[in-house]
Amino acid sequence: MALSGLYRIKNKDRSAKRVKTCLRLLMHLSLYSLFFIPLVSCGHQTQETVIAEDSLVWYPGRTFSYKLKFNDLQSKQHEVASRIGLSRPPKDRDDAASMRKQLVEIKTNENYIVDSLTHSVPYLIPSAARELEAIGAEWADILSRNGLPHYQFYVTSVLRTQEDIKFLQKSGNINSVTQSCHCYGTTFDLAYMRYNKVTRSRMYMHEDNLKLVLGQVLLNHQRAGKIFVKYEAKQSCFHITVRE
Repeated sequence: MALSGLYRIKNKDRSAKRVKTCLRLLMHLSLYSLFFIPLVSCGHQTQETVIAEDSLVWYPGRTFSYKLKFNDLQSKQHEVASRIGLSRPPKDRDDAASMRKQLVEIKTNENYIVDSLTHSVPYLIPSAARELEAIGAEWADILSRNGLPHYQFYVTSVLRTQEDIKFLQKSGNINSVTQSCHCYGTTFDLAYMRYNKVTRSRMYMHEDNLKLVLGQVLLNHQRAGKIFVKYEAKQSCFHITVRE
């Protein structure tokens, strides 16, 4: 009985110690919370704050008919592309890789995003790559001068091989022709209904208005004789071929 009583006393002591340990942990956690909450409120949190976009802003440019203004025929674009572009259309991706010395790789930057290309590769002849950069720079300038938030537009198609063309035709793409300007590294497509907002602010713009900004840039370059442009409604893109 004495041993049994001693065993119960020891168990009670252990239980009491466990309770004290738990209480100490709770006190430490409470103190930690008191110190941690002010740090978060002072802007030291690691997660980004979500900003509500509730201020719609507009580019005040004049609207125009994209279909009428951007109607440069495929035949006209192809004549220029075959004259100033690659000496021949690449047969497949390996063949395109062998022509890299004639091409410039285009990459996502602050003004545009090179989309996940499935039927083309991100290469252009040097003059086309410079033109894409110039379009991006003027796009950014118009947004900045008008006090608008900065967005990136999307490059959705670039250099295609003959093998890419066949895959597109099998998929039912009606704008995919055998004699494509995209096969010469002179041509790229820009989506007109997809944009990525870069500026973190309450201001935002509608896709239709951003389309007007991009359309104005392309119209300026078309009028300057730098590019041909075809408005492709079913593909939701501007089809652009550099002229020199």
